[in-house]
Parts: sequence; C-alpha cells; structure tokens
Amino acid sequence: MMYKNRLLLLLALLSAFPPLSTDMYLPAIPLLQKIWHQPLAIVNLTLVGFFVSYCVFLLFYGPLSDRFGRRPLLLVGIGIFILASLLCALSNNVFSLIVFRVFQAAGAASASALVLAISKDVYQGHERARILAHIGVIMALAPMLAPVFGGWVLTWFSWRWVFLIQALIGAVGWIGVFRMPETLKTPSATGVLKTAGIYLQLLGNRRYVGFALMMAIIVLPHFAFIGGSADIYITRLGLSEQVFGYFFALNAAAIMAGAFACTRLLGRVGSRAIMTAGFAGILIGSLVMLTRWLPGPWGLALPMAVVSFSFGLSRPPSNNLVLEQVDRHAGAASSLLIFIYFMLGAFSMWLIALDWTDKIRIIGIMGTGSGAVMLGIWLLLPKFAARKSSGLRPDGRGRA
Repeated sequence: MMYKNRLLLLLALLSAFPPLSTDMYLPAIPLLQKIWHQPLAIVNLTLVGFFVSYCVFLLFYGPLSDRFGRRPLLLVGIGIFILASLLCALSNNVFSLIVFRVFQAAGAASASALVLAISKDVYQGHERARILAHIGVIMALAPMLAPVFGGWVLTWFSWRWVFLIQALIGAVGWIGVFRMPETLKTPSATGVLKTAGIYLQLLGNRRYVGFALMMAIIVLPHFAFIGGSADIYITRLGLSEQVFGYFFALNAAAIMAGAFACTRLLGRVGSRAIMTAGFAGILIGSLVMLTRWLPGPWGLALPMAVVSFSFGLSRPPSNNLVLEQVDRHAGAASSLLIFIYFMLGAFSMWLIALDWTDKIRIIGIMGTGSGAVMLGIWLLLPKFAARKSSGLRPDGRGRA
C-alpha cells in the first residue's frame, strides 16, 4: 500500500511536467523581449518549438516503452529534460533558448506519455479510476499555479531561476523513477515499423481523422490565449508578472470548472447536449470578447473564462467521440489525437505572436470562427447522417 501511495505522488509529479514547463515560463516572455531586443514572433518560438517537439516525441515514447519498458525510457527522457532545463537557464540569446526548449520538450513528453501506461500496469478497475482522478486534479491545478509561481520567481529572482527550478523538479522525478521497479511485466514484441503502420492505419480511417480534425478546431482560441496572454496583460495593459499569473490562473480554473461540470452533467443530459452547450459557449464568449463591452484586462479575462469553461465542458465527450471511431489501438489513437490538438495549438500560438494591433480582437475572431464552425457542423451532422441512412443525397434525391 505504501508503495502505491508513493507511486501516486511520483505519477502526479510526472503529469505536471508539461504545464510546469510552459505556464511557469509565460510571465518571463515580455522580459526576454526587452532583454534580447527581439519581437514577440521570435520569442514565442520558444513556446511553439516546445509544443511541436512535445507532440512529435509523444508519438514515440508509448510504443517504445511497450517494447523496452517504462523505467529506461523515463530515465532517459527525464534526464534530457533536466539537462535541457539547465541549458535553458544558461542561454544568452533567444535562438539558443529555442533550441534548448525543443530538447526540453523531447524529455517532458516521456513523462506525459508514460503516466497513463504505468497506471494501467499497476492499478486495476476502480482503483485505477480513483488514481486517474487524483492525477486529473494535479493536471488541472498545475496550469493554475505555475504562472503564479513563475511571477513570484521573476519578482524575487531572475528568469533563469524558472528553468533552474524546473531542473530541480526534474531531478526529484528522476530519483523517484530510479527507485521505482519496472512496472511492465510482459514487453511487447511489436517493432518500430509495425508501430508506424498502426499510425498509418489510423490516418486511413476517414471517420477518425475527420472527427479529430473537426474537434481540434476548438483549441485555436485556447492556445492563442496561452501564446498571447503575457504580451497582452504585461506589455500592452501594463500589469505586473504576479498579477498576470492571477489572471492566467482564472482561465485555468475555468477549464477545470468546465471539466468538473461535465462529469456532473453527463449522466443527466447526455454527451450531445453537453457538446452543443460547449460549442455555443465558445461562440458566445468570443462574441462578447469582440464587442469589448468590458474595460481593461477584464475585456479579455471574463469572456475568455467563458470560452475556457466551455472548452473544458466539451473536451471530454469530444475526445470520447473521436476515440469511438476506432476499434483497436486506442493508445495510438489517443496519442495521435493529442498530436493533432497540439500541432493546431502550435499554429495558433505562432499566429497570435505576429504584430497584430489588437490581439484581443484576434483571439475573439479565432473563437468566433471555431465556435461557429463547430456549432454549425454539430447541429447539421444528425440531419446529414439521417439522410445518408435513408438513402438520400444531400440534395434530397435518391442515391445515384
């Protein structure tokens, strides 16, 4: 029992690696712009590069750990994370920081990819559901607390301490994994080429790819806010790093509240109604953001809280709908789905980093567009499916 409790703490720590690596660093972005005299579009590549690298390596760690074990892959991955974090702290220009952040993401992906695999190895049935619920709370709390903590670090120390603290957290995780016994009892004989074939099969599943791309549209305003919030709150609205952390925490809390509301409502109203409400909420919050009814930072914070709540509300059933389109290889399907989400998110973060005059308006346009498209498709989908099942073409005529 004591071993499982210690393992729970370790898994919770590992699950927090990605949000600690990104959100804790956000308050430092405007400062680095000033220090290195670089535009936001360049400095934001430290975020975009992180997410692209994270997505790519996420596809590899799971299948490789099935073949070679969880523990060796984690030790290598966390080791890369620690070294890259130290190199980030020593960076003297933005381009070296971009490179080291790419390596940092390559290491952080190991923790994210293998937490679920280890929980499946060790825990069973209801116990595993309870453990995943605890990990889910940590995953929700980390993006709330990380920017606040990062703001404190910048107030009392320097931006380099953000990465030194990340390296220290990584070292604690590495020691925990080193002391952890291997949890995989029966390694898989599946080779790397066969694993690549699984991903190709998934890409050939038109329903899976179609639903994945469709549901991924709603991440655009969410990641645009992550990529542009520091510039908006600190540089343009003149807030301190600490106050920025509090406003960002409000957004993360809204996502957590939406996910919690989803768990309470699923048994009462069903997933379709929840997703309809979620897509409508994204559209409504974005439209309010475009009207600019609220002054100052609240013109972004409160409408974005509505968008974030709706995002948290709709994401669990949306993910489930996508995964229902596959009969096998659920693990690979989950990894590919996350890959699609984060790649679209990286594009959104790159886009918001361009020299827009009014970035709040740009986020509002992204949210309005994605919300309207998703809500429209979602409401028309049953009618199209009914016509297809009755043998009618979209124009109302019979099949040719």
